[in-house]
Amino acid sequence: MQDDAPEAITSTVDAPWLPPGGVADVVLGGPVLRPTGLVRLLLTDGDRVFCTPRDGSGKVDLPTMRVGAEDHDGAVAIAGLARHVVGGPVPLRYVGAVRNTVTVPTPEYEWPTPVAVFAVWTTDAVPVVPGEWLAGGADSVLAERHWYPLFRRLMASAH
Repeated sequence: MQDDAPEAITSTVDAPWLPPGGVADVVLGGPVLRPTGLVRLLLTDGDRVFCTPRDGSGKVDLPTMRVGAEDHDGAVAIAGLARHVVGGPVPLRYVGAVRNTVTVPTPEYEWPTPVAVFAVWTTDAVPVVPGEWLAGGADSVLAERHWYPLFRRLMASAH
């Protein structure tokens, strides 16, 4: 998907998880967006998604890593995350991202402004770390995750 033209598949104006007026767009494909704040690794088995506990809250989510200040597109972070989760370097495919646009930041908003990107990558490799496989259907607990529309689109294109 990395070579495809980017497509905004959902947009949430005044997203409740962002400062007032913030917009969250889910962007499928295209070049890797910048600046990347987080990278996530989407591993699937049919309609199931591999998840690990989030740092802090313990909620299940895709394996995730923060991106360093000098790693603008998250290439170093996603390579490190993949090595950790699947046990070595593997071919990765960029799926898309959640792009937050915040024009008036608040003190508690920790991401770059006006744009912060949370990139999702995938591979066919299998995890070697503890986690759980969760159903990814419409009634899944994962349906509330911001990256979920990328997963559904990826599953639709696989069929």
